[in-house]
Amino acid sequence: MNLSKKAILILEDGRTFRGESFGAQGEIFGEMVFNTSMTGYQEILTDPSYAGQIVCMTYPLIGNYGINEQDVESRRPWVEGFVVREASRVASNWRSTETLDSYLKRHKIVGIEHIDTRALVRHIRDKGAMRAAISSTDSDEKSLLEKVQDSPKMKNRELASSVTIEKSFEIEPEGVEKFHVVCFDFGVKTNSLREFAKHGCRLTVVPAKTPADEVLALKPDGIFLSNGPGDPSSMTKTVGEIKKLSEKNVPMFGICLGHQILGQVFGGETYKLKFGHRGGNQPIKDLTTGKIEIASHNHGFAVSKENLPEAIEVTHINLNDDTVAGLRHKTLPIFSVQYHPESAPGPHDSEYLFRRFIELMEKESEKLSLIV
Repeated sequence: MNLSKKAILILEDGRTFRGESFGAQGEIFGEMVFNTSMTGYQEILTDPSYAGQIVCMTYPLIGNYGINEQDVESRRPWVEGFVVREASRVASNWRSTETLDSYLKRHKIVGIEHIDTRALVRHIRDKGAMRAAISSTDSDEKSLLEKVQDSPKMKNRELASSVTIEKSFEIEPEGVEKFHVVCFDFGVKTNSLREFAKHGCRLTVVPAKTPADEVLALKPDGIFLSNGPGDPSSMTKTVGEIKKLSEKNVPMFGICLGHQILGQVFGGETYKLKFGHRGGNQPIKDLTTGKIEIASHNHGFAVSKENLPEAIEVTHINLNDDTVAGLRHKTLPIFSVQYHPESAPGPHDSEYLFRRFIELMEKESEKLSLIV
């Protein structure tokens, strides 16, 4: 006997998909996006950059290796809802501690399965990312559509403050301390912090709205601007504080939201992509070396090539759509990339960017020692 409960997914343009509920029961709203990764669903669920979004996985079977305690990328899952073709009821992996279904139930994340995810993704690719709802409590399409159309849009929505930490904390380096890095937590992933610690950095992780003078009082050798959710154009106050820091000649490295903030700091503008880049297979060209890397992405906004000042050099481009994927200041020790070099989940092609930042801090430290 099939005891599964029916669920409905409806997009703001009225396109409707009916399937079966898994995870928590209930009703949720968010921006409908998709991720093309074949594995890494646990890292995706716990990536704070997905706050405010419903994620559809394009790979048809999700959950087969269960959930473990080692691969989480933050303190809890942040997706609003989860959409899959089929959620595996069997968790087969020696590290697994529970199934995907029980994990979603425990964290009150609403999911839907047994829908045509190919049709859903093609619709989003054609029409663009849009608001949506998943409900296992309201099956009336008209009623649910009205609620979707009353829900907040992602454009102009500030979400970093909803995922950031409340108090600063420190992470010790692996081995001898080489540098002290202050990390702005706009939604930082655990593996970014691991990468810095692995390279001998002591980290002070600070809340998103930390003023520039408080950061400078920590005497950092470098500043890291993390990934995070929401519309970067809504973060005008943060942009102002980062601008103050950029004038102090402290090495700075930004990824994703941090990259978009730096783009605005130097006079650029950001814009919303039609359906964003989300997955572990995006081709990126490093214009400084000519090399191609396959990179992990999760963003719905980008920095426009227009209005960038002469002092800013585009260092990386996305070969799929020629969007800006990396920037560098020609005179200040500052650079950024649009994607996720911490590779959780995804390929490790971009790990060199952490080493590049370490080398930048080494050069600035040498300059200071010569002045002294």
